[in-house]
Amino acid sequence: MLMDRLDRYIARNVLASILVVQVVLLGLDLIIAYIDDLDDVQGAYSSLDVLLYLSMRLPWRFYQYAPVAVLIGALIGLGSMASSNELTVMRAAGRSLSRIVWGVMKPVLLVVVAVLLVAEFVSPRTEQFAEAWQFEQRRGEGALLTSRSAWQIEEDSIYRFGAIRADNVVLDLLRYRFDDRQLVEASYAERAYWENGEWRLSNVSTTRFYPDHTEAANRSSERWETALTPKQLERLLRDVESQSPSELYAYAQFLESQGRSAEQPLLYFWQKMLLPLTMGSLVLIAASFVFGPLRTVAAGTRVFYGVITGLLFKYTQDLLAPASTIFGFSPVWAVLVPILACAAAGLFLLRRNG
Repeated sequence: MLMDRLDRYIARNVLASILVVQVVLLGLDLIIAYIDDLDDVQGAYSSLDVLLYLSMRLPWRFYQYAPVAVLIGALIGLGSMASSNELTVMRAAGRSLSRIVWGVMKPVLLVVVAVLLVAEFVSPRTEQFAEAWQFEQRRGEGALLTSRSAWQIEEDSIYRFGAIRADNVVLDLLRYRFDDRQLVEASYAERAYWENGEWRLSNVSTTRFYPDHTEAANRSSERWETALTPKQLERLLRDVESQSPSELYAYAQFLESQGRSAEQPLLYFWQKMLLPLTMGSLVLIAASFVFGPLRTVAAGTRVFYGVITGLLFKYTQDLLAPASTIFGFSPVWAVLVPILACAAAGLFLLRRNG
């Protein structure tokens, strides 16, 4: 019973600290982003609309700041108990260092589950809706899923897509068709809409190129023969980073089936799937700071070093991401290397001071 009560006490302190840190980070980010986005206020897009747009994006921000909140929250929670000598009493009562660290891991597991659920089911939808809503308020173009253009290669053609709406209507479609690297046709369609399991183009302008002349033609409607589905186009046009793990994996498989590089979606996929290891390694670092070199310093100093460590961790992952493309190693290592480095450093410091 003593052990169970101590575990619950540690978990309650650490979880409360994590939640407070997360709220503070989200609040500061909301204020800074709101001030920065006030420059976009024009016409029907008011300052209240800016606040609503940023509020819609809070689930995505919650996911982004979760690792830093866990690191700083664990530092504050353990640090407060260290400052009041509670950790010393626990150690004197026979509680091992590893058992204390495991008590910290338990509330972090709850945070991991919540963050993964948000990343899979909540933030992809809210990001879609927020972007579409902002675009509609500012441009009045209707319910767009995304306004982010993208390019796609399919057989002998190269496509550029302007945007896709929630009703599976693609806007501003450009197609360049080649024959043995020679441009033979360029066409523009104002819209492409999904109807009865196939695509139809509307207001199509086509220019064909011949060795000695060109021909232009305009049609109000024609069939678009392509293997692309509305779901695949949606993934192509949406920001890769904001997609859910299942969507990232499906998108990577789609790119690989076309012989294209899938490193970017796989990188974000592994970042999300290895989030439990990420947070676990950051907890080890936080515990090593409290029980190690920072056990006698002020709480503000611990938080400062925690922020520096979190930023160093993030920048290392950001640097390894393009390195995986340049040097040809798997994207999973770009995610795993900082995690393993943090875990090794935390275990080393804990073992030396425990």
